[in-house]
Amino acid sequence: MELRQLRYFVTVAEELHFGRAAERLHIVQPAVSQQIRRLERELGVTLFGRTTRSVSLTEAGQRFLPHARAVLAAAGRASDAVSEFRESRSPLRLGTSEGLGDRLDVLLGAFARLAPPAQLELVHAPTAERLQRVRDGSLDATIVRGSWPSAGLDFTPLWTDEVVVALPSSHPLAAGPVVPFAALASLPARLSPPSRNRPLYDLVVSCCREAGFEPVLGKEFTTAQDTLGTLGFGRPHWTVFYRAHANLLPIPGVTFRPLTDPAPRMQTYLATPADRRVTPEVVALIEAARATETG
Repeated sequence: MELRQLRYFVTVAEELHFGRAAERLHIVQPAVSQQIRRLERELGVTLFGRTTRSVSLTEAGQRFLPHARAVLAAAGRASDAVSEFRESRSPLRLGTSEGLGDRLDVLLGAFARLAPPAQLELVHAPTAERLQRVRDGSLDATIVRGSWPSAGLDFTPLWTDEVVVALPSSHPLAAGPVVPFAALASLPARLSPPSRNRPLYDLVVSCCREAGFEPVLGKEFTTAQDTLGTLGFGRPHWTVFYRAHANLLPIPGVTFRPLTDPAPRMQTYLATPADRRVTPEVVALIEAARATETG
């Protein structure tokens, strides 16, 4: 059991909403969900009741909450007791991307092992904003997927992610182990618009064209929760997710399947300032990110 897990649990218990809890914690929502699931597995109980529309504390969660708060308070007092002896070190400010899923936890663990003294501050914002903040120095680096304008930035390849299709579980295509791209031709696609995620949009559209059709575009992708809720119980359509993200999204009524002919993959990079020296902490971060390929 980790203090991080207790902090995430208490925040979700106070907000009763994973998205708002993630905003308070300044991290992405899948990281919160994953740590809560790990805590529940370790304790052997379910702490939250979850539906597509609401989150509530179970009886076990209500009983656990005051103890979790007490542990966090004790940890805070212990930290305060030695605060005067700490070196003043600025944290490494890292911009994070939507849909990192279980890769984020592997990255954080590997970074902690490679650079134990370093502190890491995660910042979530739209990609264009994160890239600009790297340029102006308010972020040390950011994780990005796909190719973006590179003026003033260096892009170091980290890993590639499989892109999978999300379908209604009731649709015949969900019954097979894989989905050929051409089989999606007659279904509307719900995609993030180019203004929000140009690399993913271009990748999916190019795959459709390679499979011999132009995608029928439906309503735009908004959030994972809203889009998947509609997908599971609305008019048949499809969307895409990164495999690392889909691993954390067991949603009633929705099935994730690999795509073939073609099988899309997205390159992920670490963007750093081109005009500043790469610090040992950033080098450790690159090595930690690359470890997620085998982690």
